[in-house]
Amino acid sequence: MKDPQPSSSRRRFLETSTLAAAAAGSMGLGGCAFDEKRKDEPLFKISLAQWTINPELKSGKVDNLDFAKVASDHGIFGIEYVNQFFMDKALNAKYIAQMKLRAADLGVKSLIIMCDREGNIGDPDAKKRAQTVENHRKWITAAKVLGCHSIRVNAGSSGTYEEQVKLAADGLSKLTAIGAELEINVIVENHGGLSSNGDWLAEVIKKVDHERCGTLPDFGNFRIKDGESYDSYLGIEKLMPWAKGVSVKDIVWDDNMKQSPLDYERMLKIVLDAGFNGYCGIEHGGFVGLNPSRERLEQAREKLSA
Repeated sequence: MKDPQPSSSRRRFLETSTLAAAAAGSMGLGGCAFDEKRKDEPLFKISLAQWTINPELKSGKVDNLDFAKVASDHGIFGIEYVNQFFMDKALNAKYIAQMKLRAADLGVKSLIIMCDREGNIGDPDAKKRAQTVENHRKWITAAKVLGCHSIRVNAGSSGTYEEQVKLAADGLSKLTAIGAELEINVIVENHGGLSSNGDWLAEVIKKVDHERCGTLPDFGNFRIKDGESYDSYLGIEKLMPWAKGVSVKDIVWDDNMKQSPLDYERMLKIVLDAGFNGYCGIEHGGFVGLNPSRERLEQAREKLSA
């Protein structure tokens, strides 16, 4: 008589346990946010966010497993994944191991998993908020296995300004505690709604008050809602004290819903003045595209190094 198939809950437990075991085996192998800076290192490094090539990934022209190769083909050796492109693979230990191997073979460093579609971390419903925290657990484990330093989450919530601060901080505190167990940071991007208000997001991170909870400031994501935006340069300055990375878009906002091309040198000076020397990740080309964005980052870095 054949053994009965495990129940879905039992199967999920076994999958999680397998991946967790792999994570435990990688403790100490890549959880640090940044390498110790040496005198011969550049002011900052350049990485590629997976969303930059989202049309190719969605169409199937590029497979998720080939993302590291796309980056290396463009002379970029740090990558930031988006969970949407391997949503059903987080608990697949063999698949995550294959992602890790593909990157390692090319000398590409995995940095962040950007997590979407897992619920609102600041949901007013306590049960839903707790479920959102639990939904992210598998991504923390996958990040550890891949050698990433962080997962990026969204601080979605509802209610008054003050209520959303409290709710988002509560969910983030609980998720950060889980991340800390595996030495993985939980970082928040300004990504619409109040999270695109630099003052609000800074207040949330202060309230969490944990070294593992930080920000992923995005140059271009300061549109709060229809008719309301936050100045990109001021927003980046507000969020840099907790930054574990930055997302580079070459379109910025002012506080009157007007967009303009990024002033690379001005923005990167704000980033560097905050003491940051990690990875600046190209995320969607905007006006100029991937290769021109990389070139402009390199040019600005050279000028600021002089």
